[in-house]
Amino acid sequence: MRTLRLLLFCTLCAGGTLQAGTIVQFRSALGDLKVELYDDEKPITVTNFLRYATSGAYAGGFFHRVVHDVEIPGVPGIQVIQGGAFGIANQGTANARFVTFPTLPPIANEFAVGPLLPNVKGTIAMAKTSDPNSATSQYFFNLKDNAALDSPANSGGFTVFGHVVSGWQTLANWNSFRAVQPPATNLIVNAGSSVLSELPVYQLQPNGAGSYIITFGDLVYVDITLLDVEVKRRGDGAAEIHWSPLANRTNTVEFTAEFPPKWQVLSNVPPAKPATAIVVDPVVDPNRFYRVRATY
Repeated sequence: MRTLRLLLFCTLCAGGTLQAGTIVQFRSALGDLKVELYDDEKPITVTNFLRYATSGAYAGGFFHRVVHDVEIPGVPGIQVIQGGAFGIANQGTANARFVTFPTLPPIANEFAVGPLLPNVKGTIAMAKTSDPNSATSQYFFNLKDNAALDSPANSGGFTVFGHVVSGWQTLANWNSFRAVQPPATNLIVNAGSSVLSELPVYQLQPNGAGSYIITFGDLVYVDITLLDVEVKRRGDGAAEIHWSPLANRTNTVEFTAEFPPKWQVLSNVPPAKPATAIVVDPVVDPNRFYRVRATY
């Protein structure tokens, strides 16, 4: 596991009362982010995001953009991490390939609908073009208070639809990614296209000719789940995988010890209705990363 400097962040909640919403996890090798969505406050945006998340549309996805204090004349710099656009299909095979996620029709911008939810540190919002009503599958996390994204003059404002409730250290890990030269790790690189010009990678691989290349294993993959997965280590080193199972569906526990992920099935849990399910992996391997899948 790569060693990162962990910084602690805290946040102040905006005034007003918001209703409890759907909990979604964003799980990566950097750690887990648990996010509460604003179901009642931004219903169109939340419904759109959940359609992607529960359909498997984000499978194999990775974060494709990190922005650190990019200054635009007259506009304060912003800090965000962005995903929801691209993935790697057939991971762990000779047929692995880069894919662009199919998208649903764009949704109406809800920035000015309901309560005004600012783009403060720890919130998640929808990415879009200069057209206010162009958001589809792409989302981003605010790494700091990005007031520039709250201006109606900036593409109609960017709709916040959730906030981080745990995983602040994970969010802070992204501050270690910088546009520096290899062999440094945690890099932001230009992969040769406008949409991948700020691509985060763990490292670059030497090509033997004095230069470096990007491999699928260098990307920061993210698994998005609504099953509240938690991995606990027992005293003997074995892993306990806890989650909130999807009722009336088979829940599949998988693991990988390599990236890009090459998923292997640990257990298939038949349809049941317990509040929490637990599967134990007796193999002691701290490099194993676990996920739980269910067909919605």
